[in-house]
Amino acid sequence: MTSGWTRRVHRNGRAVVYAACGWGVAIALFGLADVLWLALLCLAAAGGADAISGVFRATIWNETIPDRLRGRLAGVEMISWSSGPMLGNAEAGIAAALVGLRGSVIGGGVMSVLGTVALAASLPRFWGYDARHGVDAHPDLIEAV
Repeated sequence: MTSGWTRRVHRNGRAVVYAACGWGVAIALFGLADVLWLALLCLAAAGGADAISGVFRATIWNETIPDRLRGRLAGVEMISWSSGPMLGNAEAGIAAALVGLRGSVIGGGVMSVLGTVALAASLPRFWGYDARHGVDAHPDLIEAV
């Protein structure tokens, strides 16, 4: 109901990076929250950022992945979304044992932002992806697969 604005965003790679950073910031702020209403607001913001990231990731996927590779890449994506949260939970538990629950949550949010920025810096073609130019302007995205 509220995704109409996304059609005006053409730099989808940047949108994914900004949304992922927004998620990390919201999680770090959640870790700092001392009152329930603020903690819930931070979690809602994190969920919104994750949803926005998902919209633009799906758009990039649909615009860049050739039909002959969709099955293979769908398998890789399935492994990512099914194992990622479990690995994240294990990491958060280990971090909580070392630095406490609050430190684990705040650190996880901060590390998400730092990791996202590092990946964006190391993947300039992803950062610069512009949907107005279509897949023909980005053949190197497909060749990497």
